[in-house]
Amino acid sequence: MADRYSEIQRKTSETDITMKLGIDGSGAAHIDTGIGFFDHMLNSFARHGFFDLDVTVRGDLHVDCHHTIEDTGIVLGDAIKKALGDKKGIRRYGYFILPMDEALAIAAIDLSGRPYLVFDAQFTTERVGDFDTEMVREFFYAVSYSAGMNLHIKVLSGTNNHHIIECIFKAFAKALDMAAATDPRIEDVLSTKGTL
Repeated sequence: MADRYSEIQRKTSETDITMKLGIDGSGAAHIDTGIGFFDHMLNSFARHGFFDLDVTVRGDLHVDCHHTIEDTGIVLGDAIKKALGDKKGIRRYGYFILPMDEALAIAAIDLSGRPYLVFDAQFTTERVGDFDTEMVREFFYAVSYSAGMNLHIKVLSGTNNHHIIECIFKAFAKALDMAAATDPRIEDVLSTKGTL
C-alpha cells in the first residue's frame, strides 16, 4: 500500500496555510498557527491519532482567531480527503470515548463522503488562551464538510474548558485513526454502492 499522504496549500486574503498530512505516521507534528492553544490541540490530534502533521498558518489574527481556525479546519479536511484517496480497504467507521480527568467526550466518524456534523458540547468560558471556545464547533464543521465525513461529537461530562476541548480533539483523533485504518477483509470499499 502506498503511503497515504497529502500536501495542501491554500491562500486567501485572510489566511495563508501550508499543510502536510501523513495518515500512516507516528504522531510527529510541527504546528505553527499563531494561536498557542490551537497549536496544542493540533499537536494532540497528531500525537493521539498517530498522524504526521506539519502545519504553518499566517492568519489575520489582528481581526480575531476565526479565520485562522476555520480555514485550518477546511485545509485539514481537504488533506484527510486527499490522503485517503479512493478509500479502498478502509474500515470507514470509527468511534472513541475518551476520558481526561473530569471530562469525557465521544467522537464517532463515518468516512462516507457525505458531510454532516452533530456537535453537542457546552463551554462556560468565552476563551481558552487566545482561542475562542465557540470556534471548536466551527473547526469541526469545516473539517467534516471538507473531508466529506459524518462526524458526531458529544461531551458527556466536564467542568474545565481546557480539558473538555482537549478531550474532544483527542477523541476525534482516535476515531479518525480507527476509521482510516485498513482491514484486509475489505477488498474494495465498505459500501453496498461500490463507492464512498
